[in-house]
Amino acid sequence: MSHPDALLEFRARFPITARSNYLISNSLGAMPTATRASVQHFLDGWDTRGVRSWGDGWWVLQDQVADQVAGVLGVARGTVSMHQNIAVAQEMILSCFRFDGARNKLVYLDRNFPSDQYIYEARAAHGARLVRVPAASDGISTDVEQVCAAIDDQTLIVAIDHVMFRSSAILDPRPIVEKARKVGAFVVLDTFHSVGTLPLQLGELGVHAAVGGALKYLCGGPGNCFLYVHPDEAKKLTPAFTGWAAHKQPFLFSPEGQDYRDDGGRFATGTPNVPALYSGKEGIATVAEAGLPAVRARSQQLTTLLVELAQRAGLGIKSPLAAERRGGHVALDVPHGYAVCQALSAREIVVDFRPDAGLRVAPHFYNTEDEVRACVAAVREILDTGEHERFLQQERKPG
Repeated sequence: MSHPDALLEFRARFPITARSNYLISNSLGAMPTATRASVQHFLDGWDTRGVRSWGDGWWVLQDQVADQVAGVLGVARGTVSMHQNIAVAQEMILSCFRFDGARNKLVYLDRNFPSDQYIYEARAAHGARLVRVPAASDGISTDVEQVCAAIDDQTLIVAIDHVMFRSSAILDPRPIVEKARKVGAFVVLDTFHSVGTLPLQLGELGVHAAVGGALKYLCGGPGNCFLYVHPDEAKKLTPAFTGWAAHKQPFLFSPEGQDYRDDGGRFATGTPNVPALYSGKEGIATVAEAGLPAVRARSQQLTTLLVELAQRAGLGIKSPLAAERRGGHVALDVPHGYAVCQALSAREIVVDFRPDAGLRVAPHFYNTEDEVRACVAAVREILDTGEHERFLQQERKPG
């Protein structure tokens, strides 16, 4: 495990950091140099070996990358499956359940990522009784006690986000999992904004299932999302959403019906996204090498500095002020946030804007304190000089 102060040794592995002040790893992590060679290896195999590349390693890569993900989730090998995006992973686990019985309540959060909300709400057409837990009184987090109170013996699914995508507020899943297990409900934890920046031990937490992806803090690029299912639960579940890759012997092309794998692969679909897997594995390996405890410590150092500087600059903050309650980014509440975001981009300071959040600034382990200082100073200067005004006509209005 690397010491937090030593993590800048990894900076040279991420070329964009030499060109930009890249503070947006909560949206898309920086690409490691090794990724280019990895994807080139895929292209070379396709070019020179053609279809034989499946036997050369393409087919087993999905399980290899899944096991890499298992390592950063703190769960056993063979319990993770890879998917194109979070929607596919969510649909996969929900396809294992029916909502036409007495136990048909689906508890989810107002602060969940919208894609997750849309998927849960679509289950109403199949009999699900939806219970949407509102945001806490602070408007940026979720009250764990309120979630627990919504879970009863008619609850089938509890769907929660580990870190809120707008505010970066951390939700403690432990009491929720404990209550859910007590009444027989099934917890799905979305880790997209925690994996790669928080040390995770999902096996110890006891969550039934988790979804997420390598797109953000794991620096794996698009197409590398995942589904973890606790091995005790996997044995009981039969996905209605399936494909030939979930078969125990897929290359038999059996017409005798699905014979599900006994490991995480039972939640696979069809032909794996091989180029995405080649691009994803290097980022996951690099973050694992840096060590998640050290990455977390560095993140807390940088986001604490960010909060302090923003407060001094008179900028609003829509994230928890306490580092232990905050994930990997800080949401700055500034006027005309979208236009300010564009002005920053023109200066090669890369952050993002989200309605009801503001500017989301996410320093990762390859960022420096000077980059954080430069970002806050630039926001203040842009607002004071009106530099953002030329982008106002582009500003997106919520709703």
